[in-house]
Amino acid sequence: MRVWAVANQKGGVGKTTTSIALAGLLADAGQRVLVVDLDPHGSMTSYFGLNPDALEHSCFDLFLHKGSVPDGLPGQLLQPTSHDAISLLASSTALATLERQSPGQSGLGLVIAKTLAQLWQDFDYALIDSPPLLGVLMVNALAASQQLVLPCQTEHLAVNGLERMVNTLAMINRSRKQALPFSIVPTLFDRRTQASLSTLKVLRDRWPQNVWEGYIPVDTRLRDASRAGRTPSQFDPKSRGVAAYRALLKHLLGQQLTSQVA
Repeated sequence: MRVWAVANQKGGVGKTTTSIALAGLLADAGQRVLVVDLDPHGSMTSYFGLNPDALEHSCFDLFLHKGSVPDGLPGQLLQPTSHDAISLLASSTALATLERQSPGQSGLGLVIAKTLAQLWQDFDYALIDSPPLLGVLMVNALAASQQLVLPCQTEHLAVNGLERMVNTLAMINRSRKQALPFSIVPTLFDRRTQASLSTLKVLRDRWPQNVWEGYIPVDTRLRDASRAGRTPSQFDPKSRGVAAYRALLKHLLGQQLTSQVA
């Protein structure tokens, strides 16, 4: 299994869309894909037609055992999605309470890594949709992942959130045996606006080694796919957004090969 986390310390930058679009393209190519919703807002869970306020069982169950994960529990929590090759570990709004519980409990930062270890042979890829907050859930996502995708909306305020995220990553990397490779993905790009053009230039100037050379354009078909509860490539495989995500996936797979060789 390869594990990718999709994260940023700012909301509304396209994390969930990016996670699901990449998962859909991997699944279309015959890969078995697990998507993990660690955001208490449950956008990914809602995308696939489930209500994070009403689920009896969710990712929250994984954090109720003092840092251990009972054998078989992850498999019991898997939910089907609109794509036969994608399974979901759904979110619950109860995840928001973990920040209050975590100071008194050790080991909570590795719960998702332990969960994925139990599912290692069942999936080829796992994509984790992380919350826009530095806390126990984001730490879990980063600790479990081998590759990080950082979507950044091409508008000026989003750059500040990205700056915080890169600083957080530097802090996390100091406690890892190996630095976590990351790709910054410009999202919601509109070439008609000066804000998008200037922000894209800022991203490329400030992080030239890490910014993906392409961008994800504003595309209403991505929103339409979300409304239909289907992956973007299921909904409209020829849309501009899907073409961009297809190029991004090619980049990430190339980066994955590079990191494996290294």
